[in-house]
Amino acid sequence: MSKTVHRIFLGLMVLVVGFAFIFLLVNGLEYYRTGLGERTFSAEHDALKPSGIVGHGLGIIGSLLIIIGVSSYMARKRYRFMSRMGLVKNWLEFHIFLCTLGPVLILYHTAFKFGGLVAVSFWSMVAVFLSGIAGRFIYLQIPRSIEGRELDLNEVRAIKTDLTEVLKGTYKLDEESQSEIAVALEKKTVSSSRNLLVSLIRNRKDDRRSIKSVKNSLRRHNLHGKDYRKVVSLVKTDIKLSRRIERLDSMKNLFRHWHVAHLPFALVMLFIMVIHVGVTILFGYRWIF
Repeated sequence: MSKTVHRIFLGLMVLVVGFAFIFLLVNGLEYYRTGLGERTFSAEHDALKPSGIVGHGLGIIGSLLIIIGVSSYMARKRYRFMSRMGLVKNWLEFHIFLCTLGPVLILYHTAFKFGGLVAVSFWSMVAVFLSGIAGRFIYLQIPRSIEGRELDLNEVRAIKTDLTEVLKGTYKLDEESQSEIAVALEKKTVSSSRNLLVSLIRNRKDDRRSIKSVKNSLRRHNLHGKDYRKVVSLVKTDIKLSRRIERLDSMKNLFRHWHVAHLPFALVMLFIMVIHVGVTILFGYRWIF
């Protein structure tokens, strides 16, 4: 999958989630704004209540999307026969898409009315969603092979090229330009803060100053067009790899701890969801079936 196709793929998934959220909100806003005691008198109540034709359907579809998203991603990671069925990162993105769209539909299934045991499942789902966003960020900080395998420190260092030699040999930059770029890159400092978030913010600001300094140097020495963009891209890649080397061990440890927090919420959500579905069927709420 090319970068352009991948971006279109991601854009479509974001568009679908956004459209679903806005479409359902616009079409049911009057009902959702109505007080719980007054909803039974609304013309939309029979359709949008949790057991209604629309509300019930949203719950079923949303639950299926979550189950498919979780099971397909786990299967891709665990079963060898699926190893050639696309890259793990693409499966992860599809997993995130389904497990974002699913909760959106379930949110409207509840008609914004939470209570009892189902409320535990709903808030567990919210916790899974939010922790999933955090997990996605951590996942991206760990360098991986094209197949999705985590790279160790030596493998990451092997990827990192000697940028100075590349600039000198390929783009024929003069010594002054090379020196200015080298100085700009050396300005990067490792934050001494123990707070990871503070450290990431400080490093990001420092890296942006470095990239800005490199761009100014290239413009002063009349490097423009395609070569300019390529050199800037190489500098950004070099900085990104340097940062990932700095925090590789801490991110891997954080990712392991993240699994400990993410998995229990997912299990609670799925367990109560199964109970909820079973009770619903027991009481005869079978939607259109």
